[in-house]
Amino acid sequence: MSESFLHSLTDDLSVLEQNGLYKHERQMTSAQSAQINIDGQDRPFLNLCSNNYLGLADNPALITSATKAMKTHGFGVASVRFICGTLDLHRTLEKRLATYLEKDDAILFASCFDANAGLFEALLGPQDAIISDSLNHASLIDGIRLSKAKRYRYANRDMVDLRCQLINAKAQGARRLLVVTDGVFSMGGTIAPLPEISYLSKEFDALVVVDDCHATGILGRAGKGTPWLYDQPANVDVLTGTFGKALGGALGGYICGPQPVIDMLRQRARPYLFSNSLPPAIVAASITALDMVEDANHIREKLSANTMLWRNGLQKIGFEILGDTHPIVPIMVGDAAKATDFQNTLYAKGIFVTAFSYPVVPKGQARIRTQMNARMTEEQIGFALQAFGQAGVGTGVC
Repeated sequence: MSESFLHSLTDDLSVLEQNGLYKHERQMTSAQSAQINIDGQDRPFLNLCSNNYLGLADNPALITSATKAMKTHGFGVASVRFICGTLDLHRTLEKRLATYLEKDDAILFASCFDANAGLFEALLGPQDAIISDSLNHASLIDGIRLSKAKRYRYANRDMVDLRCQLINAKAQGARRLLVVTDGVFSMGGTIAPLPEISYLSKEFDALVVVDDCHATGILGRAGKGTPWLYDQPANVDVLTGTFGKALGGALGGYICGPQPVIDMLRQRARPYLFSNSLPPAIVAASITALDMVEDANHIREKLSANTMLWRNGLQKIGFEILGDTHPIVPIMVGDAAKATDFQNTLYAKGIFVTAFSYPVVPKGQARIRTQMNARMTEEQIGFALQAFGQAGVGTGVC
């Protein structure tokens, strides 16, 4: 074993720790919920950093569906889909997704990271071009890098720059054009301007791909996502998403789109071809989650009310916050070490949040990304606002 290699890594880790960039993991000893138990502490912590927007992660109906599926279909499939890993449950979920999101078909992946990693390489070649928002998720960035297509970036949500990049790509003789964006940008809580993106894409005959991980289940009609928020579902060609956030909070990703796209992904998407298929418990619970989410307007209304109460309260205290009306509400801190100090001060007060710093966000733009939950009470939000106000003053964040 190379001792110099290991010593070098140890030195690098020490620098991360000194600069407040080292990411420590807390251990939960309870189910994911608005309140959780952490690190063996006697008291519960108010959870403000989970993607469990609708509070379904410990829902009894999902747990029941998962348990029943294990009894009928076993614990795992022990194979990839095209060998002997396709269950009737897999196709039921894919068809259910396609119906829900109003597309021809859907294809399942182990995660949305895998879905995004396999999408572009399977569809595009060196003669094609991808035009990507500069703040797209890391999975989209990695998936684009794996593709041999020419790559162009436009400034975040900047339609003038998008047009320029489309013109550049067309001028270079690209055969197929593909525009890709997050539906909701997870580090800022901002929403992509899909009507404008769709309009420009049509002008240049480009396919539109939207990663809707932070929108599916909570935004738009029946929680179908950002295309329905703008009432323009037909103008987005391909949707990628996850079951790991609002749709139950477990794991698994998907791509929904036109039949030829889905068929080609089944033939060429490497993460699909070379990864075990999703386990029966996850698939069955996800079917139940879709049924619940489609008819969950009352839960979405509660989430929206909680979000506005939280945003307004933080602004009154004096915090600089980002975002639109999405339950992602980032508090800007700037300095990474100060963000970590803010996080730890809140932990001492019974609030669980996570500081985000480089390389997750750009240098000098460290933040605490808070996320609202539909199951949180007004009393809990009030307690959190008081704790944030005290911690903000104590750490110099506000």
